[in-house]
Amino acid sequence: MIQLDQPIYFYLLLALPALLLLYIAHHIWKKRTQRKFADPRLLMRLAPDRSLFKPQLKLLLFLLGLAFLTLGLVNPKMGTKLETVKREGVDIVFAVDVSKSMLAEDIAPNRLEKSKRLVSEIINELASDRVGIIAYAAQAFPQLPITTDYGAAKMFLQSMNTDMLSSQGTAIHEAIELAATYFDDEQQTNRILFIISDGEDHEEDQAMDAVEMATEQGIRIYTIGVGSTKGAPIPIKRNGVLESLKKDAQGEVVITRLNEQILSDIASEGNGEYISGSNTAAAVEQISETLQQMDKMEFEAKQFAEFKDQFQWFLGAAFLLLFLDIFVLERKTAWLRKLNLFNERKAA
Repeated sequence: MIQLDQPIYFYLLLALPALLLLYIAHHIWKKRTQRKFADPRLLMRLAPDRSLFKPQLKLLLFLLGLAFLTLGLVNPKMGTKLETVKREGVDIVFAVDVSKSMLAEDIAPNRLEKSKRLVSEIINELASDRVGIIAYAAQAFPQLPITTDYGAAKMFLQSMNTDMLSSQGTAIHEAIELAATYFDDEQQTNRILFIISDGEDHEEDQAMDAVEMATEQGIRIYTIGVGSTKGAPIPIKRNGVLESLKKDAQGEVVITRLNEQILSDIASEGNGEYISGSNTAAAVEQISETLQQMDKMEFEAKQFAEFKDQFQWFLGAAFLLLFLDIFVLERKTAWLRKLNLFNERKAA
């Protein structure tokens, strides 16, 4: 495994194509100036030892030297030892509602962005628990399997949007059924599912059946309500500009409301708890306290340790190339001149 200590220095590589273009421009200018000064054959007689390829060789050595120097500044580090460490935690799956109703702006900036922030803040409070992510609307879609890589979890989380699933609606039961497949460790006793949604579900009976099936598998379901009971219209935007509001078949503006009742019923049936997501800090604190009180199960995870710096190899190659660039002259070497590759003697 490789880590980059200072990746910001990669921007220095942008200087390489700029230097190459500068060299080409200078070469064209020099050729034009030489043609104005004298005939090419006369120039060959005036400078018979001038090499045709060494200027390009010097440029190549210089550019490669700068490239290796940049890699040395970046300082790649290589993991030299793979260790198995023991960690204690619970398995947590976040099912995030990405239906169009989550675009309602009754909670700033909108319900979906609020949900993503809630999940991100919860992940920040975790220590050694494993997490997975599911996106759902009319269908459920796996985003990230159970993992201890919190960075990857937050990256996948930020990429979620209401356009990622073509079919619309809110099928909570499908999210619960998919989450049940995430818990692959039969010995894990604490299996937690967080459903983050506004609760608009048109198939409540199916949701309760799914909850019953999940509890039989030892899954505890917590729900987090996002939105307001007063409700708000669903904006339709293009490039961030409001075009219209979503309307029903009769042409009336659709008002979407937080359905706390169904979320509370799901949490109660799932041996969990309903949590209001209106206050991010309070919700995160409540969830953190709940998770800390749970029994932790020990599991093994492999990770790289003892990362060693590798910059010295790149700096060594850079100094060697730049050293060669200094001592490689643009005139022909004696042995190359004897080969008479370009018929210099005949031309003379």
